[in-house]
Amino acid sequence: MSGYWSGILAILAINIIFAYGIFVTATAGQLNLGGAGFMAIGAYGAAMIAEQLGWAPAWSVPAATLLTALIGMGIAFPVLRTRGVYMVLATFAFAQVVTGIILTQPALGGAMGLVVTEYVDLPVLLACAAAVTLGVFWLTATRLGLAMRALHDDELVAVLMGVPARAVQVAGFAIGGGLAGLAGALYAHHFSFVEAQYFSPLLSIYVLLFVLIGGTQTAWGPLVGATFFTIVPELLRIGGSWRYVVFGVMIVAMMMFRPEGMVTRTLLARLMGRRRHADAG
Repeated sequence: MSGYWSGILAILAINIIFAYGIFVTATAGQLNLGGAGFMAIGAYGAAMIAEQLGWAPAWSVPAATLLTALIGMGIAFPVLRTRGVYMVLATFAFAQVVTGIILTQPALGGAMGLVVTEYVDLPVLLACAAAVTLGVFWLTATRLGLAMRALHDDELVAVLMGVPARAVQVAGFAIGGGLAGLAGALYAHHFSFVEAQYFSPLLSIYVLLFVLIGGTQTAWGPLVGATFFTIVPELLRIGGSWRYVVFGVMIVAMMMFRPEGMVTRTLLARLMGRRRHADAG
């Protein structure tokens, strides 16, 4: 495999993990536009732990993931007091605050960034992406996952049926933040460098598009969305500068004809129904 496609697969693995971090929060009915902030915490946390404490990635990556999950749990309490567009703005502001702190702290490298000497290879990234994917599928089948789905579909009815909305949403923020932090930690150790400019507001928007275009109704959505947004632009490179126009038209078309996302429960039900019918035949 060429180095170019190895790099694409590495980005894909990180994007899948990152998308699932936003998906878990969205599953509980909360739109999180602060994904870049959580990813930055994970990346810089892993970098500082590895460089300052001398920990290997086997320890620095889990430690950074746990740190980000705890921060996600902490900010969930004030953020969840907001609703709708105000929650989106609150999470967006959180990401901006994180970037501002990094840029103003010389210990974090400021605008120059940090070099990370400990390296994580592609197979580790792919294994982590596969583990996270299976873990999220498992989570959606648990009682917590079902409670998240109920809040996503109708929060008022879910509360009336006894679902502890605040506890479930806080758990969603913590798990989602941890997964975004894991993506950042793996990014830091694989690319051996982190800088605040990478974790820009556009990154938060992109990963939210991964989830919304892929679909928030099933755990297949983030996987399909992240793969689409990572691979398709590379395949369209043969079209030169027109690839941006073609890709933009494709996104608009999907939003028009598939407003609930590329993968929905109805689509999966139809596919499963056809498979069962074929097996019976």
